[in-house]
Amino acid sequence: MSGRDIHAVPAFGRDYKSASAVKADWLAGKDFRCAVSGQYLSVRDSVPVQVWVRYAKLTKLVRVH
Repeated sequence: MSGRDIHAVPAFGRDYKSASAVKADWLAGKDFRCAVSGQYLSVRDSVPVQVWVRYAKLTKLVRVH
């Protein structure tokens, strides 16, 4: 992971038990929140870097973009 990667968390209190569920919601256009800035993002946004999402009560990490 480089310094330009975005680390995100599920928005609106959502959490996931599997990486495949995270990826499915990412591809479905659901919102996620940047862990650093708090800005919302989704697959609909033009994101030129890799996006990593924390899930399973923030204990696991999966690349979605």
